[in-house]
This record gives sequence, C-alpha cells and structure tokens, in this order.
Amino acid sequence: MNIEQARFNMIEQQIRPWNVLAQDVLDLLTVVRREEFVPAEYRSLAFFDTDIPLPGGENMLAPKVEARILQEANVKKHEQVLEIGAGSGYMAALLASKGRHVTTVEIDPGLKAFAEQNLSGYGVANVSVELGNGAQGWQGEYDVIVISGALPFLPEAFLKQIKVGGRILAIVGEAPVMSLQVITRTSDHVYDTVNVFELMAKPLHAASEHSHFTF
Repeated sequence: MNIEQARFNMIEQQIRPWNVLAQDVLDLLTVVRREEFVPAEYRSLAFFDTDIPLPGGENMLAPKVEARILQEANVKKHEQVLEIGAGSGYMAALLASKGRHVTTVEIDPGLKAFAEQNLSGYGVANVSVELGNGAQGWQGEYDVIVISGALPFLPEAFLKQIKVGGRILAIVGEAPVMSLQVITRTSDHVYDTVNVFELMAKPLHAASEHSHFTF
C-alpha cells in the first residue's frame, strides 16, 4: 500500500466532502500520522472510512468524524483542552498540535497504556494521560472539552468546567438518534447549543443513563 497516496485519498475523498474545509485541519491530518496510532493488526484499515477496534471493546471513530470534531473544536494555541476517553491517543495528538495542553482521561488501564505509548512514541509532549472515570467531568477548568463516547445527556458537571467562551463537543443521544453537539458558554449562566451532524458512536463508559438536567 502506498501510505501517502492512501492518506491523500482519505483526505480528499472522505474528509473534505464531509465539509471539513479548514486548511489548518487538513494540513494537520497530513502531518499527524494516523497509522501510528492504530493497533498493529488493523493498520491496513488506518485510512478506511470505518471505525477501528481498540483494546477493551472500544474503537477509533471514522477519520471523517474525527476531522469534523477537530474542525468544530477550533482549538487555539493558548487553550487548555480536556478529552474524555483517550482511546488510541490520536485525537489527543491532533488537539495537542493546536492547543497549549491536553488532559485526556481514560477509564481502561490497558487503553491508557496504549495511548501513552503511542503519544510518547510520536513525541507528543503536551498531553497528560490520566487514569480515571471522566464521565461526570474532571478537575479543573478548560477552554475546550471533547467527549469521545456517546452520552444520553450532557452531565451538568461539564457545563461548570468550561470557561466563558469555551466549547464542549459531545455526542449526545441514544441509538438510533445521536448528534454531535457544540455547546458554547457565552456568559456565566448562558450556553448556546448547536447540533452539527448526526452519527452513531459507542456509549461512553460509565455514563449516566437518565437526565436530571435540561437546557
């Protein structure tokens, strides 16, 4: 397989047609080598339009979904990012290339080790991989929060952890209806929510099943 041709085809045939048009995002997808974060047995699928299995029953989202999330996050160089669900470490590497620092939280010890190994091997120095349950938030305040698994609703804890002007990107809903939501905190008590696109994703591990909070 011609790796660079496969990468080019992924960007031009999958990602760009999915309204990922920000040049900095497209450039980053060329620079951060996705195949380095895919389990060895699935490396031949690194550029396919499909989810890729990860240890512990989790998976990497399809490339076009990852790219669209990255574009919608619109991370700036000074921003602190929280990611819930480290997975392979690939999204953390992308976010870290755009932001100041990424804290990524992983509940599965095996996946935490896998993400750390991938990030270290790739030379990413501005990511901290934490072991824990981030389904109800994580300590600190952040400019951007990216939640990698699906939630039936967004826990209120995340709303309190995002800074004014910050964005939360969460896959909200239950099968068969889920959508990527971008929630922007516009003031101390006001949040603007936009449904960006529909998709299907595995539930976030340890996520609550019922909502006690609505916007």
